[in-house]
Amino acid sequence: MSIKTILITGGAGFIGSTVIRHALKHTHLRIINIDALTYAGNLASLELDPKNQNHTFIHANICQQDLIQKAFDTYQPDAIMHLAAESHVDRSISAPLEFLTTNVMGTGILLETSRDYWSNLPPDRKASFRFHHISTDEVFGSLPEKGLFHEESPYQPNSPYSASKAASDHLVRSWHKTYELPIIITNCSNNYGPYQFPEKLIPFTILNALRGNPIPIYGKGEQIRDWLYVEDHARALLDVLHNGIVGETYAIGGRSEKQNIVVAQDICNLLMELAPEKAPSSGHYADLITHVTDRPGHDTRYAINSDKIEETLHWKPQENFKSGLTKTVQWYLQNQQWWDNILSGKYRLARPQTE
Repeated sequence: MSIKTILITGGAGFIGSTVIRHALKHTHLRIINIDALTYAGNLASLELDPKNQNHTFIHANICQQDLIQKAFDTYQPDAIMHLAAESHVDRSISAPLEFLTTNVMGTGILLETSRDYWSNLPPDRKASFRFHHISTDEVFGSLPEKGLFHEESPYQPNSPYSASKAASDHLVRSWHKTYELPIIITNCSNNYGPYQFPEKLIPFTILNALRGNPIPIYGKGEQIRDWLYVEDHARALLDVLHNGIVGETYAIGGRSEKQNIVVAQDICNLLMELAPEKAPSSGHYADLITHVTDRPGHDTRYAINSDKIEETLHWKPQENFKSGLTKTVQWYLQNQQWWDNILSGKYRLARPQTE
C-alpha cells in the first residue's frame, strides 16, 4: 500500500499536532493539515521547520464542505486521519450542541466528501485509500472495578461528548458497510503529554500548582483512567494507518490505570523535586489540592485491553506512567511561553459551569 499524502483534520490540536510532528520528523509523508483553530487549536504546537515543504496548513472547519472539497481536489490525499473534534466533557455538559455540530455533522460531511472523492480514484489508488477515524474509549461508558474495554465492547456513552463521539464512530462504520468506504477506527484511552491544552487534568494540575492556585479535584478523586503518553499514541495511529486491516477497530491504551487524586498527588510530588522554589508558602504543592462537587454523569473507570494492536501490529507503549509524567512536567516547566500565551487569552484555568 502506497500512502504518500495524508489529510489530517484537527492537526493543530493536541493529538493531531503530535502525529504531525512525528510524521514530519520520522517519515517523508506529505501532510495536509486542516484545523478550525478554535480555542484548543494552536499552530505553535507544530514546531514547524520553515525548510520542511511536507506540511500545508488550511484554516477551515470540517463543517465547511466547500473548503473540504477544495482540499481534496487540490491535494489528492491517499488517506484521511480524522482527529478534529470537540473533546472536553465539561464543555459538552454546558454547550452540547457545539459537540453535535462538530463531532456528528462534521464527521458526516467529511465521510461523504471522502466517499465522493474515493469513488472517482483510479483502481490502484482506490484500493490503497484509507479513512482513519480516531475516537475515544469514553464511547463505551463506565467500567466496574474489574474488566477492560476492548474492540467488541458495547457502546454506552454517558456524556454529550462521548455520545457525539459514539455517533461519529457509528457513522464511519456505516459508510464502510453501506458504501464500502475503506475505514479503520481506533479508540484510545486518556492521552497526556507536551502541548496539551490546560483544561485537561494533567496540565490543569501542573499549571494551577505552579501559579499557586487551588487544584480542584472532582468528588473524592477516585475516578480511574488509563493513561497513554501522546507520543506513544501517535506512533500507534501511524502504524494502524499503514498496516491496519480495513473495517477493523483497534483499541489503544497505556496500561497505566490511576485514580485522578493519585495523578494530582504524583504531579505535586514531581514538582517538589523539579521546581521546589515555586512551591506554595505552606511548603508542598499537594496542599493546594481541594475537592469540589463532582460533575454530572462522571464515569467511574476507563481501562483498555490493547492485546489486538500489540499482537497484530507489534505496537507497545514505550513510556510507563512515571516516565511519561516526568517528561510532561519537565516540558511544562521548560515551555512557559507556550502556556503563558494561552493563559493570557480567554482561558483562565477555570472549570466551565456545568449546572
